[in-house]
Amino acid sequence: MGEYFPFIYVGSIVGAFSLIFLIAFILMKDKKQAIGFDRNMKDSDIIKRLLVYAKPHVKSFITVLLVMLFSIAYDIIAPLIVKDIQDKIKTEFTMNEVLIEVAIYASILIISLICTYIQAIVLQKIGQKIVSAIREDLFSHIQSLSHSQLNLTPVGVLVTRVTNDTNSVSVLFTNIIVNLVKNCFMIIGVLVAMLMLNYMLTLVVLCFVPFIVLFTIIFRKFSRRAYRRVKDGTTDINIFLSENLSGMKIIQLFNREEKKIIDFEEKNRKLGAAKRQQIFVFGIFRPMIYMLYISSILCLFYIGAKGYIDDLEFLGQEITSGVVVAFYMYISKFFNPIQTLAEQFNRLQAALASAEKIFTIFDIKPEIVDSPDAIELESVRGDIEFKDVWFQYVPDEWVLKGVSFKVNAGETAAFVGSTGSGKTTILSLICRNYDIQKGEILIDGIDIRKIKIASLRKHFGQMLQDVFLFAGTIKSNIVLRDESITDEDVMQVCKYVNADHFINKLPNGLNEEVRERGNNFSAGQRQLLSFARVMAHKPAIMILDEATANIDTETELLIQDSLEKMMNVGTMLMVAHRLSTIKHADKIIVLSHGEIIEQGTHAELLENKGRYYNLYMLQYHKEQLQ
Repeated sequence: MGEYFPFIYVGSIVGAFSLIFLIAFILMKDKKQAIGFDRNMKDSDIIKRLLVYAKPHVKSFITVLLVMLFSIAYDIIAPLIVKDIQDKIKTEFTMNEVLIEVAIYASILIISLICTYIQAIVLQKIGQKIVSAIREDLFSHIQSLSHSQLNLTPVGVLVTRVTNDTNSVSVLFTNIIVNLVKNCFMIIGVLVAMLMLNYMLTLVVLCFVPFIVLFTIIFRKFSRRAYRRVKDGTTDINIFLSENLSGMKIIQLFNREEKKIIDFEEKNRKLGAAKRQQIFVFGIFRPMIYMLYISSILCLFYIGAKGYIDDLEFLGQEITSGVVVAFYMYISKFFNPIQTLAEQFNRLQAALASAEKIFTIFDIKPEIVDSPDAIELESVRGDIEFKDVWFQYVPDEWVLKGVSFKVNAGETAAFVGSTGSGKTTILSLICRNYDIQKGEILIDGIDIRKIKIASLRKHFGQMLQDVFLFAGTIKSNIVLRDESITDEDVMQVCKYVNADHFINKLPNGLNEEVRERGNNFSAGQRQLLSFARVMAHKPAIMILDEATANIDTETELLIQDSLEKMMNVGTMLMVAHRLSTIKHADKIIVLSHGEIIEQGTHAELLENKGRYYNLYMLQYHKEQLQ
C-alpha cells in the first residue's frame, strides 16, 4: 500500500491548509453577513458593548467553559476507551479488565451528560438575565426620548427592538458563541487525538477537507442570499399585517377585502418561495457534507480491513480493529463541527446585526434632558407665563412667533384658533414635551428649563381628545400603580367627574376589565375616566385638549358639569372648538398662524367683534340650524 503514499501525503497537506483556511474564512469579518441590515458598527465595538452586560456573569461563564472542557474531553477520550476494549477482546483478556473499561466509559459518559445539563442550565440563566437587563435599559431609554424623537421612530420598530432583537442577543450568549468555541476546540482536539492514534489514517481523512472548504464557501454565498430574502419577506409581511389590521375598519368600509387578500397572498407567496429556497440550500449542503463523511468512512473501512485481513502495517502504522473503530467515531466528531461552523456563524452575524439595531436605539440621545443645575419643584401655585416664545418643529417653519401671555394661579385660560394656529403646541411646550428655540416659559416665575423634568410634569394633569387606556381594570387605569390612592379616593373622584353614572352600572364596578385601548367603552366614558385619572393625582395645573370633541349630547352635559367643577380646583389650560365649553373661562386667547391676535374674557371678545366674535357667531348659527 506504499504506492499510495505520495497521493495521501500531498492530499493531507492540502487538506491541512484547507482546514486552516476554512476556519479563518468562517470567522473572518464580512459586513455582507449582516443580513437584511446595513451594518455601520464594527463587530469588535458591538462585542465590547455586549460584554458590559456579560461582565457581571464572568464567574458563570468560566464555570460553563470548564464544564464544556469536560464535555469535549469525553468526546475525545471515549473513542480511545472503545479502541482499548476492542483490542482487549481480540487478545487475551479477563472479564474484570473489560468490566473496568466499560465502567470507566460509563462513568465518563455520565459525567459528560451531567456537564452538558449544567452547561445548558447555566447558559439559559445567564442569557435570560442578560436579555432582561438589556430590555429594561432599552425600555427605560425609550421612555427618556422626547415626543419628536418617538414620532420619528415607528412603534413597530421599537417593539421589534425590545422583543425580537433582544431574543437574538440572548441566543448569542446561550448557544452561538459557546458552540462556536466548542466546535473549534472539538476540531483541534479530535485532530490531535487522531494524529496520536494513527497519523497516516489521519492524513487520509485530511484529504477530504478541501472538498468541505469548497462546499462551505458555496453554501455561505447562497445561504446568505436565501436568509436575507426570508428576513426581507418576513419584515414585509409584518409591515403589511400591522398596517392593514390597524386600518381594517376602512378596508371593510370600502369593500377592499378581496384586494387585500390578493396583496397578502402575493407577499405570502414570496415569503414561501424564499423559505423553500433556504430549505433547498440547506438540503443540498448537509447531504454533500454527509457524502464526504460517508466517503471518508468507506476509505477508512477499506484501508483498515485490508490492513487487518492481510496483517499489514499501513505506511509504518499498525492497524487494529480498535484503531478502525476509534477512527470511525472520530471521523463523525470531526465532520459534524465543521458542518455546523458555517451555519453557526450565519446566526452569529444575524445576532450581531440585532445587537447593532438595539445599540442604534441606545445611541439616540434624548433631546429633552435636565440641566446640571435643575431644581426640584416641591409645590406649585399655578402661575404660567410665556415671554416672547418662538418654536418650530421643522427648521425655518415657525409654529409660534413671539407668543406672550400670563395666566394667574387658579385661572382658566382657553386657546382658540383655526387648525395649525399653535394651540396644542402651547400645551405641549408647557409640559416640556418639546424645547423652545427662543423666549421663556415660566411656572411660578421659574424657567421650566431650570426644573427637573419629572418634578415639573408631576404637577400637571392632561386630558386629551384621544384618551389612552391600558389593558387592565378601571381602577388600574385611574391610579396608574400609585399605591397611595385608595379605593375610596378612586370612587370619590369618579363621583366628582360624573364617571360613577356608568361605573355603577357595570357588573364589576371599578374592577371591570378594560380591553386594549379601552375599546369596550364609548368615547365619552373613556373621557370621563381620563378626568377621574387626572383628579385622582391632584395636579396643580390641568391641561384639556379637545376633550369634548366627538362626544354625544348626553355625555357632553356630564363632561360640561365636570369641567365646571374642575375649573375651581387649580389652574386650567384648555383648547376646545366648541366655544360654549370655554365661555366661562377667565381668559380666552385667540391664535392665528402662531401669533396672538386678541385675548380677553368671553364678553370682552364678543364686544370687540374681532376674530373670536366671528367664530362664535358662525358656530352659534350652525347650532341654531341643527
